[in-house]
Amino acid sequence: MKKDTSNWSARTKAVHAGTRRSQYNEVSEAIFMTQGFVYDTAEAAEQRFVQLGEDEFIYARYGNPTVAMFEERIAALEGAEDAFACASGMAAVNGALVSMLKAGDHVVSAKALFGSCLYILEEILGRYGVETTFVDGTDLEQWKAAIRPDTKAVFFESVSNPTLEVTDLKSVAELAHAVGALVVVDNVFATPVFSKAVEQGADVIVYSTTKHIDGQGRALGGVVLGSKEFIRGTLEPYMKHTGAAMSPFTAWIMLKGLETLDLRVKAQAATAKAIAEALEGHPKLEQVSYPGLPSHPQHDLCMSQMGAGGTMVAYEIKGGRDAAFRFMNALQVCIISNNLGDAKTIITHPFTTTHQRLPQEQKDHLGITTGLIRMSAGLEDSQDLINDVLQALEQA
Repeated sequence: MKKDTSNWSARTKAVHAGTRRSQYNEVSEAIFMTQGFVYDTAEAAEQRFVQLGEDEFIYARYGNPTVAMFEERIAALEGAEDAFACASGMAAVNGALVSMLKAGDHVVSAKALFGSCLYILEEILGRYGVETTFVDGTDLEQWKAAIRPDTKAVFFESVSNPTLEVTDLKSVAELAHAVGALVVVDNVFATPVFSKAVEQGADVIVYSTTKHIDGQGRALGGVVLGSKEFIRGTLEPYMKHTGAAMSPFTAWIMLKGLETLDLRVKAQAATAKAIAEALEGHPKLEQVSYPGLPSHPQHDLCMSQMGAGGTMVAYEIKGGRDAAFRFMNALQVCIISNNLGDAKTIITHPFTTTHQRLPQEQKDHLGITTGLIRMSAGLEDSQDLINDVLQALEQA
């Protein structure tokens, strides 16, 4: 029997929402490792292909009980009507955009995007006749000038990767909705813990669940959230026929991640703030960027939009690439990798890794310099992390 979760707090929803129990009444969610399902009769098979009943499944590419539990739980947590779980974050971005667009459509997007998102907009959608206009995501006047009566969608990262610019979600949504365009938000840096995207006007929300939702470096995953009409009417047909479904085992990992998400993310955000405060004004840094600092250009917007500065810190080391590499190589606690939102604190050099393939002109525009470091705060003791960064800066 499904329970009414509408009056539960976010932390309770993250533990219990969407739970389905088998006849054994297990405590931990069951992993239904099956690609197909058996029908009692030929007539039952025929009927299921005509119309699925509640808690009925056909094929794992179309849906699975474990995956359905994750979808219902993350939707309840986000405050969305429905969700579709995907094989990766980029499968979620691709599915959300490609399923709603066709040749001749117009999209307005922020310039500050992860490289793979740019590839989808510029290369894949462009190849099939979708026009994209790129703007400075923090400049509302550019959004106003770019959004046209025939614009079908706008797309942006609510907090940009890696420079941590914050886009005014509510204001951009109002501009988009005025012409009937859908608002698609990559909300990874905001996390479901700090997200208010639905109430601020987002129509479609995308997460790489690889990041904070798993949060322990175990599995790739993604999810698209939105109205039931969009998820089941527009997105699901595209996703189930092109095969980007999340596996049941991955869904189980994500369910386990959701149980501790609130605790982890709030602790990580507190640590990120402590690190940013300790580093601000350091003589070996050109600048420190953290939306939770009053010095951040969009600090007030971030506080009203998220209520916290998030788990990511960006800072630019004087001396460029060589100094940045000396700094990274001197770290003892922080690890060097290209993931984020993990229990372990991760340091990334975007210029030479995650954003390496961007044209130099675009790197310059976005502020991705040779000295820029992206830091994802983990669950270690905050003072240990601060001490580690400070000692490494001395060797930069």
